[in-house]
Amino acid sequence: MEHYPYAFDEKRMFLSNIDKLYTTEMGVYRIKRYLKITTDDVIEYCKHKIQKDNCNIYRQGKNWYCDVDGLRITVNSYSYTIISAHHVKK
Repeated sequence: MEHYPYAFDEKRMFLSNIDKLYTTEMGVYRIKRYLKITTDDVIEYCKHKIQKDNCNIYRQGKNWYCDVDGLRITVNSYSYTIISAHHVKK
């Protein structure tokens, strides 16, 4: 049996539940404003970003953090609610 590092197992678990992602109406508005995007389907936009090979997914406390392409998407680890998405300053 092959063993994976703990972080990889967590990432795999998160990605296996990606269809549970959702956000509120206010979340849609906030994400569109913070990311300066025009799409109405912010869930699909975020899923696409999160599933990219270069996405760094990690869990801290009650949230998942997905860092990709200069963005950080924050997801509640219990409800899979997208809480926030914003550009990360370097």
